[in-house]
Amino acid sequence: MRLHFDRGTLVLQDIDDPADIPPQFVFDNRVDRWRTPAYHYRPIIEHLVKERIPYTDKTRQYQELRCESRLSVEPHPYQQEAIQAWKAYRFRGVIELPTGSGKSYLGQMAIELTKRSTLIVVPTIDLLHQWYSLLSSSFSNELVGIIGGGYYEVNVLTVTTYQSAVNTMDRLGNQWGLLIFDECHHLPGEMYSHAAEMAIAPYRLALTATLERQDGRHKMLDRLIGPVVYQQSIKALAGEYLSEYDVKRTTVYMTQEEKARYGEALDERNTFLEENNLSLGGLQGWRLFVMKSAQSREGRRAMMAHHEARKIAMGTESKLRALESIVKEHARDRIIIFTQDNDTAYTISQEFLIPCITHQTDIKERKAILEAFSSGKYRFLVTSKALNEGVNVPEANVAVVLSGSGSIREHVQRLGRILRRQQGKQAILYEVVTKGTVEEYQSKRRTQHDAFL
Repeated sequence: MRLHFDRGTLVLQDIDDPADIPPQFVFDNRVDRWRTPAYHYRPIIEHLVKERIPYTDKTRQYQELRCESRLSVEPHPYQQEAIQAWKAYRFRGVIELPTGSGKSYLGQMAIELTKRSTLIVVPTIDLLHQWYSLLSSSFSNELVGIIGGGYYEVNVLTVTTYQSAVNTMDRLGNQWGLLIFDECHHLPGEMYSHAAEMAIAPYRLALTATLERQDGRHKMLDRLIGPVVYQQSIKALAGEYLSEYDVKRTTVYMTQEEKARYGEALDERNTFLEENNLSLGGLQGWRLFVMKSAQSREGRRAMMAHHEARKIAMGTESKLRALESIVKEHARDRIIIFTQDNDTAYTISQEFLIPCITHQTDIKERKAILEAFSSGKYRFLVTSKALNEGVNVPEANVAVVLSGSGSIREHVQRLGRILRRQQGKQAILYEVVTKGTVEEYQSKRRTQHDAFL
């Protein structure tokens, strides 16, 4: 029998005995061929070898490499433990380590260990360039390619974005022996999961600081990548490998006028929820509200009222005064201010004369602001969600969460922005919460993590 790669799948041809067909294959009536998703490549080959079934493999196009890092960096004990755990699971699995603990270095170690053509998949353009620089410094820029951000350069070591991986894996899925998924909590998305399914790579490593997803789809990683093989918490690494940190919560109060507007908005929203027997508890409840609200004028007004209530709670005047006090207290520190929405970020930027980064900020301006912040030219920086992940700013030592969601991952990521270790650094995370609003529930929910207990 003959095995070959076809548009993100494996196709079996020239079958002498139907009893020899591996169990992963199903018959494709469209082309009269046996077919299966490409990620089954490894168990199929293992089955054929074990059963001593003769076969010709026309699938594999990845290379064995001779590459050793040019950087002489001694791994931390936990990094060595993590890579050995991954090796023990036959070079497959998920490693969960805090932001700033050197997950990228684990990727470099995995490349050296497997010595196979490698594709690194990342969620952001910032991470795309960070990984490209790391690999070029560690190995050689002659070996490193990049797909995404306006580039299409395929090489034995290639960095790409999740979106670009989905777009190209049907053609390139047999080019890689090792897949590394950075910030792998993105991978189980309905579209992004195809990036893993359409690749034959027998070796797979997934890296994240926050694995769990609200929709439960993180459980898919066991099938696509392998099990969680190693974990370390923020508290376990703080002090020796990450910065020591404190978490402080500040409660603020609405004015009487804000309280009245907030109550009116909630009443309008809640009336609609009660009339339609809806509850906002959980992800499914929110989805039903979104669907139902789009079907009538009253529903659309209820949704607008919901957003108005959130806007009032997130942008109350007392929050700005609390921020003013924090900025004065930490005038010599490097502060990142996080908001839930762009409007609040722009308001802070204008009132405090602080540079602002949102998803609307163009690449050149974003790069210039981050470089100025790192150099100390800017001491303060405000952002909405654009810096939650994939940004290396080790100089930052104070984070202010002026508003956010109930997501544990988002809150841990924001803490992680200030945890990269520097000599004598003491990190502080401030959380500013409006009393008597949904923010109290969100704060309680997002702090259900051992980093905040």
